[in-house]
Amino acid sequence: MHIVPITVPTPFYVGDVNVYLVREDPLTLIDVGPKTPEAVEALRSGLAAQGVSFADIRRIVLTHAHEDHCGLAKTVRDAAKNAEIYVHDWETGHLFGRLAQEQQRGFLLKAGVPEGVVAEMHSLYEEVSLLTDALEESDLNSLADDMELEFESGSLRVLHTPGHTPGSCSFIRESNRTLYCGDCVLKRITPNPMLAPDPIDPERRFASIAEFLVSLAKLRATAPTMIHGGHGEPVTDFEEIFNRYVRSIDERQRKVISLVPKDGINAFELAARLFADSFDHGVHRFLAVSEAIAHLDHAHAAGKLGLESKGGIETYRK
Repeated sequence: MHIVPITVPTPFYVGDVNVYLVREDPLTLIDVGPKTPEAVEALRSGLAAQGVSFADIRRIVLTHAHEDHCGLAKTVRDAAKNAEIYVHDWETGHLFGRLAQEQQRGFLLKAGVPEGVVAEMHSLYEEVSLLTDALEESDLNSLADDMELEFESGSLRVLHTPGHTPGSCSFIRESNRTLYCGDCVLKRITPNPMLAPDPIDPERRFASIAEFLVSLAKLRATAPTMIHGGHGEPVTDFEEIFNRYVRSIDERQRKVISLVPKDGINAFELAARLFADSFDHGVHRFLAVSEAIAHLDHAHAAGKLGLESKGGIETYRK
């Protein structure tokens, strides 16, 4: 099976996104990049180098529904006329903006984020959401764990790998144990545990760190030989990445707990201490709060921190 990486620029600090063309019938794209003129041109050129145009694509498979990965799905689908789009049912970013759900606003207020700052975050992500065209649920096909995406000379098996987002998926070519896993595994950075409602109970926060650790163990069990991520270069030593990720989470847990004072702290206050150098820079503030909430919840679930709610704000205590 011939799978070709195509580098597509993004306007985000994470840099270029990796799109993958499966040069097998049916011609398939794994992710597509954001909806910007630069990304359209880069994707079009990358496909042309393989003798392929948007019109030739028959299937679009999304690792997850963040703008840098799914933004051009509708553009490519419309150009191809009959291309199918696949995404896990637990993803929502392709349906509406990242902070458009009322539950997310409620989570931020419970985290101690001032109303004015919540409004700023919402406004910022309204702009970010312009980097993808909203899709209707009727436009989509569902990805499911262990599902086989069949091609002329083989298949890719779907692995549901939640953590970065609830519906994040990876794809394995089992004949050579090669993985394509979006933002689940990245060589030089640890994926952000993005704040999201739990797909089973939307009134609760998704347990992103616990789920991410389970997903890493699931990928480890496949004994991958090569991992192609959504950003940066491929990973050839998954064991090193696995241990680095687990160690990083453990170290961040210890740091978070050490920053909790005797009188307690909310997630917004913790984020300001944990990420003092970048806390007020654009989307970084939301990402910082997301990570603070995720680590506080993880420590609470492990019995390392207590949690109480007063005046609608959640405070964590040792």
